[in-house]
Amino acid sequence: MTANLLVNGYEVVIGLETHTQLTTQSKIFSRASTAFGAEPNTQASAVDFALPGALPVMNKGAVQRAIEFGLAVNAHIAESSVFARKNYFYPDLPKGYQISQFEIPVVQGGSVEFFLEGEKKSVRLVRAHLEEDAGKSLHEDFIGMSGIDLNRAGTPLLEIVTEPDMRSSAEAVAYAKELHKIVTWIGICDGNMQEGSFRCDANVSVRKPGEPLGTRREIKNLNSFKFMQQAMDYEIRWQIGQIEDGHTIQQATVLFDPDTGETRAMRTKEDAADYRYFPDPDLPPLVISREWVEQVRSEMTELPRVMAARFVRNYGLPEYDAGQLTQSKATAAYFENAVAAGAAPKLASNWITGEIARRLKNQDSDITASPVSADHLAWMLKPLSEGLFDNSVAKKLFDSLWKGINTGYAAITLPAPTMNGGSFDTTTSVIEVIRSLGLEQMSDTGELEKIIADVLAANAKNVEEVRAGNTKAFNALVGQAMKATQGKANPAQVNALLKKKLG
Repeated sequence: MTANLLVNGYEVVIGLETHTQLTTQSKIFSRASTAFGAEPNTQASAVDFALPGALPVMNKGAVQRAIEFGLAVNAHIAESSVFARKNYFYPDLPKGYQISQFEIPVVQGGSVEFFLEGEKKSVRLVRAHLEEDAGKSLHEDFIGMSGIDLNRAGTPLLEIVTEPDMRSSAEAVAYAKELHKIVTWIGICDGNMQEGSFRCDANVSVRKPGEPLGTRREIKNLNSFKFMQQAMDYEIRWQIGQIEDGHTIQQATVLFDPDTGETRAMRTKEDAADYRYFPDPDLPPLVISREWVEQVRSEMTELPRVMAARFVRNYGLPEYDAGQLTQSKATAAYFENAVAAGAAPKLASNWITGEIARRLKNQDSDITASPVSADHLAWMLKPLSEGLFDNSVAKKLFDSLWKGINTGYAAITLPAPTMNGGSFDTTTSVIEVIRSLGLEQMSDTGELEKIIADVLAANAKNVEEVRAGNTKAFNALVGQAMKATQGKANPAQVNALLKKKLG
């Protein structure tokens, strides 16, 4: 649970239900393919069409992926769970019911932790249950016809349900991003939101602090983080406006229109009793042995939270830094490669989550697209940490590396890594590159003292103001000195010499 954040005096309460499509090659109860983009109804079997006599058979791969998720979020894996029939009529549901889980899901409890604006948050999970997806209704306006595509019918889903623990749209989006990272990290979902592999339903309500939970409205099928936040923000404002105008919120399912930025009611929201759940007589209970769970645990990749803890323990990083570096496997590998090549861990973390992340965000790309390799970052950071040049020079050098490693910019020729662990054997080459780019800092203290003396003589008024306690005047003198050296002086050295000269 998190601290209350009030909007116009109201507390926002949000819970998410996330449908993650599992990465099996076949459907959850049939052998039909789950490949995306096929011609309509070419990947639907007799089971998916609900032909008489066709019986479902459980896909073991889907169960294994559910186990992996349960282990990733520290949940309980039920030794025996039950499939149920969720009864409702819709054209893309040929059986007249959906096979899902109700009273006894396969994954129970668990939590997801993440950072929001540097603060650690935790959202509790109620459950994660296996179910089949429905088909899709296609409306072809240009020919005035509608049709049904059952290619998605029977696609395996793991529906992940939270407690109503989130108190803002920003928090809900941060949770969804963390969940997306987890399911893609462990490989149970490809995370493609445009193709519907990861989509969220947001249950939103508002209340005055201390009052019972308000009536919730469910925003369906949010398939981008941007739209998710826009939809929840609009819904929050709409509900508060309705209550302030004296209206009562009616429980409903709503859709978000990204063109208008508004939500609109689709139908009255059903409760569980409306679906008339009962155990599916065609499927026996799903039994999962402890041995199977432990086997899955032993074969799983290192989890992001486990890796983050290792980064804190082994590299002495703050918990926040470790969380940022483990947002993706590629970023974590880049960091560890840079450290292995000789970069100081904290310095490498600062550059990866700062300068590199900023540039990649501007390019709308990830760490795999970085033109500066982990080895070359370490090549630059090692002498930086040894004080051979300062951060201002490092940023200019890095800019040249970013622009030029693959283009021969400024005729920079970088050394090849040595054979011993991929690190570079000298720092001399860094200084040579800095010199070739005209970035070398002044090393002659006598020359710098003469320049500062000239600056003080030419700015007598500022000198008087500094001695009167005006810090802005001191900063102006620093700027004049740096200008006189064409930015080649060490700013820290300039500050120290100015203070000495001014007494």
